[in-house]
Formats: sequence, C-alpha cells, structure tokens
Amino acid sequence: MKLRTLLLGAAAASVMAPAAMAERGADGHVNVIYWQAPSIMTPYLSSGTKDIEAASLVIEPLGRFDQDGNMVPYLAVEIPTIENGGVTEDLKQITWKLKEGLLWSDGTPVTSADVAFTAEYCMHPEGGCAQLAKFEGISSVETPDDLTVVVNFTEPKPNPYQAFMGGQSPILQKAQFENCLGPKAPECTEANFNPIGTGPFVVDDFRPNDVISLSANPNYRDPAKPAFATMTFKGGGDAAAAGRAVLETGEYDYAWNLQLAPEVIAEMAKGGKGTPVSAFGTLVERIEMNMTDPSPSLPEGERATAKHPHWALSDVRVRKALSMAIDRELLVEIGYGQAGRPTCNLVPAPEVYASDNTDCIAQDIEGAKALLDEAGWTDSDGDGVRDKDGKKLALLYQTSTNAVRQDFQALIKQWWSEIGVETELRNISGSVFFGGDPGSPDTFQKFYADVEMYANNFDGTDPEAYLAQHTCEKAPKPESQWQGENINRFCDEEYDALVAELGKTGEIEKRAEIAKKLNDMLTKDSYVVVPLVDRGRVSAHSNTLGGVVLNTWDSELWNAADWHRVK
Repeated sequence: MKLRTLLLGAAAASVMAPAAMAERGADGHVNVIYWQAPSIMTPYLSSGTKDIEAASLVIEPLGRFDQDGNMVPYLAVEIPTIENGGVTEDLKQITWKLKEGLLWSDGTPVTSADVAFTAEYCMHPEGGCAQLAKFEGISSVETPDDLTVVVNFTEPKPNPYQAFMGGQSPILQKAQFENCLGPKAPECTEANFNPIGTGPFVVDDFRPNDVISLSANPNYRDPAKPAFATMTFKGGGDAAAAGRAVLETGEYDYAWNLQLAPEVIAEMAKGGKGTPVSAFGTLVERIEMNMTDPSPSLPEGERATAKHPHWALSDVRVRKALSMAIDRELLVEIGYGQAGRPTCNLVPAPEVYASDNTDCIAQDIEGAKALLDEAGWTDSDGDGVRDKDGKKLALLYQTSTNAVRQDFQALIKQWWSEIGVETELRNISGSVFFGGDPGSPDTFQKFYADVEMYANNFDGTDPEAYLAQHTCEKAPKPESQWQGENINRFCDEEYDALVAELGKTGEIEKRAEIAKKLNDMLTKDSYVVVPLVDRGRVSAHSNTLGGVVLNTWDSELWNAADWHRVK
C-alpha cells in the first residue's frame, strides 16, 4: 500500500467531544495546573511540552490530530487530499483553504499571509526555530488569495501534513511577529508571552514559570464556546501536589502529567474529587548522551558544540556500556507500573513504525564492564572509578525535578557505580529545564551535562518530522540562540541521507523500514539515545469538568473549547 492511497481517503471530518451546552463564558472559571510551569507561549521558541500545550489554548494550527490520531481541520476548511484536489498527483504541492470569517483575538482577519509568514518565521536561516523539522523539504509558500495557502516541496512529499499541523506548528499573526524574525525572535517578549491567537482563550497576564491568567476569546469562531469565561493556568510545584489538587481537594479542575508511582495515584483517587485518565502514545522516557564536551573549562560559546567532541561519550562502547547496566523492567516497576513498558525504541508506536529491537531489555553488568575494559577505561588506582589517560570516568547526569525521575537517577547511579562510573546527579526545575531561555545554563537544549533524562513525543502518527530532528544542522548552538531539536548533537551523513529518503518515500512498508532503521541508528547502533520506558500519559480531571478527551497524539488541551461544567 502506498501513502498516496491513504491520502486519497484521509479523513477530513472532525471527531470531537460533545459540544458544551452553555453559552460562551456561562460556566464561569476553570483551574488548570501543570506542575512544570510554562516559560513562554510559543512552541517555536521552546520544545518543552508544557510550553507547547499552554500555547495551544491561544494559537492554533490549520489542522490537528484527534484522540485516535486522525487528522481533523481546525482553521482549515478540510484536510487536503489527492481526492479533494488539495494534494497534487506528483505529491509536490499541498493547498490549504482557510475557513471564511476567521478573526484573530484582536478582531482583525486571519489570512493566508499569516500562514506564509509562520513558515518564514520558523525557516529563517538566522533563527533558532524549535520546530524546524516540521518544515523539512518546503521550497516556498504561495498565497494566491486571502484564504488560499499553497505549500511547494522540493521533491515529492508523501506526508505533507507536518507544517501547520498539530500543537507543535500553530499559525502566528504576521502583524504581531513580523519584526521578530531570526535572531530577534527571543527578544520579542510581549509577542512571545501574549500572542494574539485564534484559540478559545486569550492571555490576560503571563508570569513566566508561575501563572497564566486567561479569558474567553471574544472573537472565537464558535459563538457558544468556550463555556468558561476565565481560566487560571497554574504552574510549579510537583506532580504529587498537582494530583492532590484535583483528586483529593478539588481545588483544580485539570492536572497534567501525573508522573507518580501507580499506587500513589490510586490512593489519591480515593479522595473522590476527580478521575485519573491515561492512554499510551509515543512518549518515551530516555537518556540522551552528549556527543559534545560540556566542560565549564571551555570558553562560553564552545561548550557543548561540535568544536569539542565529548572526551568519553564519543566512544560508542562507553555509551553502550552505560545502557547495558540499566534494568529497565525494574524502572517500570517502581516508576509507572501498568502505565509503563520497558523499551529500546525512541519510536514505540504506531506498531507499523516500531522496531522489533529488544536487545537492551536484559540488564548485563558484566558485559558492560567488559566493554569499558575494551575501551581502555580501567580502575588503575583501585578507588572503584575507572580512568584513562589521567581522567576519571565521572559523569554529570541531569534531569528535571520529579520524584519518579529522582528515583530513576538514584538507581541508575548505583548501576553505573557497579561498572566503575562515578555519577554526579543534578535536578533542575522543570519550568527552567524545559524552558527556552537562551541565557539560562540549565535548559535541556543547552545540555551543559554529560547525560540527561527526559521524555517527549511527536504530533500525529507519522514519525518523519520527529526522526528528522536528529539531522546535523538541527543541533542547538549559540548561533541559533541555543534552540534546536538535535539535543545530543548527533551528526551522521548516512542518517541525514536516510531522513531525506524517508521524506520522499510513499510506500507505507518502505517508510516503516526506513523509520525503523533511523530509530535503530539512534538507539541500538549508536546509543546516542538510550530509551528506558514507553510511558502512558496520565492526567486527571475533576468530576465536574466535562468534555475532556485525553489525546496522546496532539496537545492534551486540544479540545479545551469543548470543556464545560457538569452540574
């Protein structure tokens, strides 16, 4: 089967939650808590999930992915296909039609110029767009009229649904952002904190790493939505406090990402105020290996850049040994229970794209020791820490502050000590770690550590853009304001060539074959990405909040316009 066949029958009808029964704003106030506080309101300057999802309340894409991974139109009239004439037979062009009468929250018309500008903004050669992989292969964007957007590709694009699709690629208002191109992007504080949007809510007050006050968008396209007049989006604290605030005390209506042990969630649920919701998607907890040297002794601007390869982790044997020492099944048991599965894959789903790689599941301490011996790392002075050429095998291991992640760190530190690796642990507030502040030394993009642990996923059910994040040019660096998706600075010409091949391959079986090979190049071949757990998404909502549909293929807040109060 070819992907062009799928394009012929791509669903264009929205599968949505039941509409709210109240008039706009009639249900008063709703409280949302994300224990990782948003630091910015645009996904183009942050790849942190908490920023992407907060922004999705305000700025929207042309289309989204629903709870089943189907494509559904939002600002567009329909999802373009070959059948409806929106995708050309040669797969080199896709044409989007905007809905008539769309307004920005400031009352001005939404036009095709805004869509074209969004592409210009992210693709600017001097910029640091955190979602650049979404725009892979685009040669130009044309606007023949105010409601028509024509996207041209350099080569046939069997999967043209990347740019402008999903919460990671929303439309920006040209009038607000046109002076924010390239290196000026992070300097536009007002626009980045208070974007003018088309979503159900508008920002009234944004306090980075703290709280967002929002109100119903007076120009939202459905006059009956949203049902809530105002929203408080509280950030900070921890997952346990967020869970209690919904499940036990009822202080909040929605709590995101309850990264807690399953028995803890079950006990909280006995409070009777709310309901946990969960689903599996593509969220993988992993360890990233830094391929560059983050040593503070290097000049600023050269740390964690291609100028200086990592002094130990450049050797695949060291990276593989660190992976072999980990007991993933135990991590799942203590951290996630039924909401987790041990994995060796960066792309664990959909099934057609998931590699059958299971080599990493069985822990092998002795094998790891042998690999380090082979790499020349031995304990020459008998202190329990391996050394080579006068340098100790001592690593800095960082992640965000969270009880489960700190449990993982402690266990992995112990396993690594058993193979002669000394580990210093650092945990950083999630609001900072996943933020996009180019001046902060503690962001996961800057990666001023040897290894770091986190989880993320991709919009929709096709991993092309996700795998394209690891091409050479997408490494965060000073010239890109430390934005970029290739977090560990992996660079391989063969990998880049395969990504290009995936981008022009239409046959599903062939696409799956290439995607699996790319996954394996990052994981079992090079160990630059060390997957640990295929995590189910677990959140919670109050028993009085209706319309919630958990979505693992897009923003969790994808249908906030349909939320309403259950009387």
